[in-house]
Amino acid sequence: MSLAMSVAEREAFLAEVHVAVISIPEPGRGGLTLPIWYDYAPGGPLWFVTDAGSRKARLLEAAGCLSLCVQTEQPPYKYVGVEGKVRSIEPADLERDTRPIAHRYLGREIGDRYIEATRGAGGEAASIVVRINLRRWLSVDYAKQFGGA
Repeated sequence: MSLAMSVAEREAFLAEVHVAVISIPEPGRGGLTLPIWYDYAPGGPLWFVTDAGSRKARLLEAAGCLSLCVQTEQPPYKYVGVEGKVRSIEPADLERDTRPIAHRYLGREIGDRYIEATRGAGGEAASIVVRINLRRWLSVDYAKQFGGA
């Protein structure tokens, strides 16, 4: 019995709210591995917002790719791992990109407070939106073996 998710199952799982862990290649070192907030709609690119001057942004520009993993925290465990190629990097728009991500993860009220608390001195933080085309998926759903949600 295969524990792998179908295309529809893995895309639906990735579209749910999870904190993703990404790893970006870094020459001469282990990859930079850290958590991110992201958004994804089945069939589209995965995207996230980050600080334009961050190490993460510099490495993404240079490497052009990343690996990503999302998982459940409670049994029966599920996870989706995927490799992706940078599709685009562009300046983030507060209302189109940054606020919707904050609302997705924190809800409207706390998300708006988060936005106000993290805005730059000039009213806007220098952020970018990174879009990733996903390739080479790996998934496991242990509920297929052990039952459960």
